[in-house]
Amino acid sequence: MKNKEHTRQVRDTVVKKFKAGFGYKKISQALNIPRSTVQAIILKWKEYQTTANLPRPGSPSKLSAHTRRRLIRDAAKRPMITLDEPQRSTAEVGDSVHRTTISRILHKSGLYGRVARRKPFLKDIHKKCCLKFATSHLGDTPNMWKKVLWSDETKMELFGNNAKRYVWRKSNTAHHPEHTIPTVKHGGGSIMVWACFSSARTGKMVKNDGKMDGAKYRTILEENLMESAKDLRLGRRFVFQQDNDPKHKAKSTKEWFKNKHIQVLEWPSQSPDMIPIENLWKELKTAVHKCSPSNLAELELFCKEEWEKISISRCAKLIDIPQATYSCNRSKTWRYKVLT
Repeated sequence: MKNKEHTRQVRDTVVKKFKAGFGYKKISQALNIPRSTVQAIILKWKEYQTTANLPRPGSPSKLSAHTRRRLIRDAAKRPMITLDEPQRSTAEVGDSVHRTTISRILHKSGLYGRVARRKPFLKDIHKKCCLKFATSHLGDTPNMWKKVLWSDETKMELFGNNAKRYVWRKSNTAHHPEHTIPTVKHGGGSIMVWACFSSARTGKMVKNDGKMDGAKYRTILEENLMESAKDLRLGRRFVFQQDNDPKHKAKSTKEWFKNKHIQVLEWPSQSPDMIPIENLWKELKTAVHKCSPSNLAELELFCKEEWEKISISRCAKLIDIPQATYSCNRSKTWRYKVLT
């Protein structure tokens, strides 16, 4: 390698003097550079018509062009293969290379190692149901979605916020108490809560004791659903939304809705979490975690307090979207769009 390289301006000056009729020796004396350097600059200019640095090939690749194409083709066809597999396959044909070499070849072709996203397992019938749901609501107006009472259940853990936190620290201080987040097994206890909201504001929030089943779910609806609809001024012709949990789809639960003359929004099976209340769950868990509850009683109290603090504008923003676009801001993010 060259340990010293003349600037582009010097090389251009050499070519300029050569065009003016100066010889190699006179150019060398005028610029105080070796004659061989002058000759090399001019020969390069004659061949490539430029004085700029050209790409340098470096050491020859250990893998042939055919092997590189095969590696790229295998990675594209089987995205979940590890670097060990192509490394072994190349070694079998006599091309033993390091994993970083294979990784570099894949990077140059635009393939990078990334964590695979998780999404619901959808069969063809599930996809058809989702498409039917989307097309059936293409003509819905924003006022229709304002009449929907959204509901869901979630588990609130005492030490359940697993979000990443960054700290400023020096080397070898990762395990100092001020640089760590305390955790306990099984979340340190948890409670199950049911809640609802509309574009007007949040509705009731209820803690469920024990395992939620169909009977307990109907009790929650009996004591809170109509009262929430009344407080939110949804009127008698509101639409109730719930997911396809078995206790929601039980025969006795369906009979309860029929007897109460409550219209339930038909929800597609195996649908991604596109319910706008999922956004509020994320915000609620973050807010409750900041309150640092020390026991389950405080956890329940903080949940209800923070739920009531959610602003009206936030609720309205999640619902009042012309294109019915709902997003779930959790560790995995799903997008559902009905384009008008």
